[in-house]
Amino acid sequence: MTLSWPALRVALAAAIVAAGVATGARAQEASPYAIDIPRWFTESFLDFREDIADAAKDGRRLMVYFGQDGCPYCRQLMVTNFSQRRIVDKTRRHFVAIALNIWGDREATWLDGRTMSEKALARMLDVQFTPTLLFFDEKGAVVARLNGYYPPHKFEAVLDYVAGKHEKRETLAAYMARRAPAAAGATLAEETFFAKPPYALARTPGGKPLAVVFETPHCAACDEMHRDLFRRPEVQAQLARFDVARFGLGARTDLTAPDGAKVKADAWARDLRVDYTPTIVFFDESGREVFRLDAYQRAFHFASALDYVASGAYRTEPSFQRFIQARAENLREGGRKVDVWE
Repeated sequence: MTLSWPALRVALAAAIVAAGVATGARAQEASPYAIDIPRWFTESFLDFREDIADAAKDGRRLMVYFGQDGCPYCRQLMVTNFSQRRIVDKTRRHFVAIALNIWGDREATWLDGRTMSEKALARMLDVQFTPTLLFFDEKGAVVARLNGYYPPHKFEAVLDYVAGKHEKRETLAAYMARRAPAAAGATLAEETFFAKPPYALARTPGGKPLAVVFETPHCAACDEMHRDLFRRPEVQAQLARFDVARFGLGARTDLTAPDGAKVKADAWARDLRVDYTPTIVFFDESGREVFRLDAYQRAFHFASALDYVASGAYRTEPSFQRFIQARAENLREGGRKVDVWE
């Protein structure tokens, strides 16, 4: 599936808002969360048209958080990021924050006036990871999207990017490379399972699926992926089910793409809307993108994502969250210890 996002246009506020005020209606009660949401998050009617307009009136932008009960990455966001005063002050100053549960039943109104439950909205927006955060501009366009957990120094840089309206001047990837450097290796790490040039990535029927890794030097998360994740036996077992290619983000490497097109790696990355490193984009045997990882992942989630694609489970189970829940249960029933945060 493709996780890129077109510009979304905001409509005028609906009559339902005025009706709610006239009848003295209150904002909807929050869905039950096992993970505490900060009290400064806004409880709204979940009418995105109204929330974006109200934020704009105050010179702020809308930040929408999608989470779920029992999510260790959501807890990390709340406990680690939102326990830091500078991040909290910056978020409250520049954003209106609202929280949705990807399995919730509260009614939400989308920008075009359609009403649906929280879980239906999460499906429509292709929310596959928790937390997922969407940042909207004043016209209703999504100007930044975070699929998964970002550590404080990177998360704060995203806040600065959106609050400063830098999307008018540069991509988030370029801004992050310039403003959120991390102490990490100056060269790309090599792996024996990476494909060697010439890079002929065109797929053939009956062949292995393809995993394409995009990295940059000076990327702490990339270094951790090599140092930890790629060394894990369970990850190595899953990687053996793929053809794996790696490209530096911005590299001018010649390659044949999965669909047979001859392109440069940097142009291909732009077409794929790769904004973060490391990003792993998965393609099926027909050359179609079917999934991607573009956020911080621990070993169980990482191995599960590989299994999700290699097994073909994505064809019958569109929700990655449901897949990893079922996978964890199956492993536990087989006597395996499962620690989703290990």
